[in-house]
Amino acid sequence: MPQILVQELSKSYLVSEREAGAWGAVKGLVRRRRRVIEALKGISFSLERGELLGFIGPNGAGKSTTIKILSGILRQSSGRCEVQGLVPWRDRIQHVARIGVVFGQRTQLWWDLPVIEGFELLRDIYRVEDADYRKSLDAMVSLMRLERLLDQPVRQLSLGQRMRCEIAAAMLHRPEILFLDEPTIGLDAPSKLAVREFVGTLNREAGVTVILTTHDMHDIEALAQRVIVIGNGIIMADTSFERLRAEVLTERRLLIDFAGKAPALEIPGVRVRSCEGNSIELEFDPRQVPAPELIGRITAEHDLLDFHLEQPRIEEVIAHFYKLHGATEA
Repeated sequence: MPQILVQELSKSYLVSEREAGAWGAVKGLVRRRRRVIEALKGISFSLERGELLGFIGPNGAGKSTTIKILSGILRQSSGRCEVQGLVPWRDRIQHVARIGVVFGQRTQLWWDLPVIEGFELLRDIYRVEDADYRKSLDAMVSLMRLERLLDQPVRQLSLGQRMRCEIAAAMLHRPEILFLDEPTIGLDAPSKLAVREFVGTLNREAGVTVILTTHDMHDIEALAQRVIVIGNGIIMADTSFERLRAEVLTERRLLIDFAGKAPALEIPGVRVRSCEGNSIELEFDPRQVPAPELIGRITAEHDLLDFHLEQPRIEEVIAHFYKLHGATEA
């Protein structure tokens, strides 16, 4: 049986609306308009133990709603949701003891307390034995390089420092599943790399199942073996990122530095994306124009200093996928 099972999961919200302005406010006191928002429209997927899933989509697609249902914060409107044989909202006490959750824009640590005291409070909440807590703490401090942060109040930490502490806090009770909702939002490059390295290590070495939602596609490319793309409350793709890239954008880019001024190249099936000085960027479909053939033709006719072959950036792939499938932000 899968560790996480989701079948025909739906979630609807009833929201109140009123017209703008003072008159709209008065009318709203008497009679408010109500509208149903369908955040999820019957999504289905499953996860085996030890998988690392990238869960991506535009704002309002249903990512955070799904995470909140899986973690027991919300109850679905219809459908089936089981995590390790438990129904998250119904078996909440048992369920939360087995999972870790990090929301990038919220904190589970106490703002005015030193980090170590927040960790100790979480140990008491989760009823972790002293020996197990000490072992987990030592591992988390080492992996996330927290030695100098433990005695500082949370409010004095930078965003990157706080997020490293938040992820460590979520793992103190050794959960088998980790839900990460925008864990690298607002972080600088070194902090992002530290978080990515930590999450990858947890997944590879400890076998922790991870669901990662993020708008930073480099997080997905670096970590996820599998990607689910959600938009407008439905699942639009469930595949590996490499397969998604191959299906959406087959083009390749060839960047060339010539010994002299870049020539005006006119090659069937090849488009010049940019040309400046002695450099040129070409775009081509390798199914129509094989890369070795293209490079060989250019080197036979011109003197080159250097060339570089690359795939479209991950952001371009995802943006193109959204455009093809009509995924929009709510």
